[in-house]
Amino acid sequence: MPSSDNYESVATSAEPEIASFDDTEKGLVGRFHHALHTTPALVPLIVLLAAIVIFGLLLGSKFFSPFALTLILQQVQIVGIVAAAQSLVILTAGIDLSVGAIAVISSVVMGQFTFRYGLPVEISVICGLLCGTAIGYANGWLIAVMKLPPFIVTLGMWQIVLAANFLYSANETIRSQDIEDNAPLLQVLGAKVNIGGAVFTVGVIFLICLVLVLAYVLRHTAWGRHVYAVGDDPEAAELSGVDVRRTLISVYALAGLICAFAGWALIGRIGSVSPTSGQLLNIESITAVVIGGISLFGGRGSILGTFFGALIVGVFTLGLRLLGADAQWTFLLIGALIIAAVAVDQWIRKVAA
Repeated sequence: MPSSDNYESVATSAEPEIASFDDTEKGLVGRFHHALHTTPALVPLIVLLAAIVIFGLLLGSKFFSPFALTLILQQVQIVGIVAAAQSLVILTAGIDLSVGAIAVISSVVMGQFTFRYGLPVEISVICGLLCGTAIGYANGWLIAVMKLPPFIVTLGMWQIVLAANFLYSANETIRSQDIEDNAPLLQVLGAKVNIGGAVFTVGVIFLICLVLVLAYVLRHTAWGRHVYAVGDDPEAAELSGVDVRRTLISVYALAGLICAFAGWALIGRIGSVSPTSGQLLNIESITAVVIGGISLFGGRGSILGTFFGALIVGVFTLGLRLLGADAQWTFLLIGALIIAAVAVDQWIRKVAA
């Protein structure tokens, strides 16, 4: 046998070196990009800490107080809950423009079932939660089964639910005093809890628990991995055995349920049941999601990032208000943050590719 064909001797004399690849992104920039790619919530966390430090230096104890910091949480609790629902949808590369309307009509159902029909308040709350879930399920079915674009479906559903909200409620507001006297359970998420001088509401505690639960589910369960897979590449996910239809329907149904909880928290926050409340929740939830680092293209991001994004909006709003600045500066800075967040996401995707 020729020496060139003696494979055993060649294999024996070969160097026991494992194949290696040169790292083309050495240095600080490469490590920073890798950290951003593996930890999407890092950017909004950095922005949040920087904003707290800046406003803390400018305002001192006026800003760095338990009351002020917990006030931020109270102000963003509704947006944070709705943004958590929006995050699930955007992770699947979709969008839900009906989240605000779902929250409001769920609160209206809770109030009307209690005061118009005389149902026990516990039953009314359950009916409101089921209403939000049903609307979310309808969105998911139209998108997953009928293959309609999420933007069009949820835009149409937003109009339908908004109109149904005003028609059903006859544009009447149920007063805070009536709720407090006859159905205090409707306001329970607005109840305040004093912890070490910091005042939290039950709604804030619910928001924090919701974010932690969703973060665990998305990271450590099969359903969570399916959500990311569907958002990244639905065709590849289906070939891998993921039931794309069921996953999408479950995401939109769960988003509807979470929005219904936001409607319940909205009653606690404003005290009354008003069909005109929550008009900007759609835009505010998308703002928190985008600033929080979740990619609008789906498949990348963290629910913790959304929570930080909501807090960033709250910090800027309260900080500029305490500084006496014009409210338009808040919109200007948040708009700049939105564009910057999308630019960072594109940079991360481009370099990762």
